Amino acid sequence: MQNTSFINNNGIKVAGNIHYPGGFDASRKYAAIITVAPAGGAKEQTAGIYAKKMAQRGFVTIAFDASFQGESGGEPRYKEDPIARVEDVRGAVDHLVSLPYVDEKRIGVLGICAGGGYAASAAMTERRIKAVGLSVPVNGGREMRAAGREATIATLGTIAEQRTAEARGAEPMILPWIPDEYKESGDIDLRQAYDYYRTPRGQHPNWQNKSRFVGMDAVLAFDAFYLADMLLTQPLQVIVGSEPGAFGSNRDGHEVYERVGSAQKDLLVFEGASHFDLYDKPEYVDRAVAEFADFYSTHLKSPA
Repeated sequence: MQNTSFINNNGIKVAGNIHYPGGFDASRKYAAIITVAPAGGAKEQTAGIYAKKMAQRGFVTIAFDASFQGESGGEPRYKEDPIARVEDVRGAVDHLVSLPYVDEKRIGVLGICAGGGYAASAAMTERRIKAVGLSVPVNGGREMRAAGREATIATLGTIAEQRTAEARGAEPMILPWIPDEYKESGDIDLRQAYDYYRTPRGQHPNWQNKSRFVGMDAVLAFDAFYLADMLLTQPLQVIVGSEPGAFGSNRDGHEVYERVGSAQKDLLVFEGASHFDLYDKPEYVDRAVAEFADFYSTHLKSPA
């Protein structure tokens, strides 16, 4: 693994890690995979786990911190900006095609949780991406709007008031991604989110449990699968767990599978698996990686 960075089209320096396959030979050309982290996630967490394991399967891989987060640049800090997240994926493609050992015709993307939504959205117009893998994908805007129209409009009103306050000099409102109350939640996704992010299981010094409240207006208006029927035509592999929870990845995985225009698509449901089992539990992640490796090997083949 090697630290790397690139400047995206927004002029932000994005920090990443490149993982290399065993016996890496810089004189060869490799297929490459971009792993896209969940909302607020760091490159060293589940995106890094998938990147490392996919590299062990023979691919050059890159995981990175989102703009405004982690070790990446961008102001204001702690913002989850869907458009910037998609642009980060484009920037990662730009970076990969500049590397002499990456075959520009064999680049895929693999997104986890909200990163799956961003990966799908990016692939619709980033045609240098030739294959799309989604592990427990979440359409972040759909999740944020789950409380319904009235609650969503009310939240946007609160955001507007807070934005006015901050424009007049108030301190930014920074909320936790994973609040304390998740620890004892009756919902499997919320409870396991606490267990993953806020215990040694998945906690990392580069992960900050901070989200800029006023930036959520962009997420509330975002549909990761908008125009998927027309524009998402690359081969698609979706993997979800059978256990439903608040994040809704089982639902969103089925929805994106149904909506896409891909002629070659597949949906796998891992029985008994929860959303966060597919973040780091070897019995599920290793199985998912094997499926994704076969998928990318098929659709990112070397030219004859």
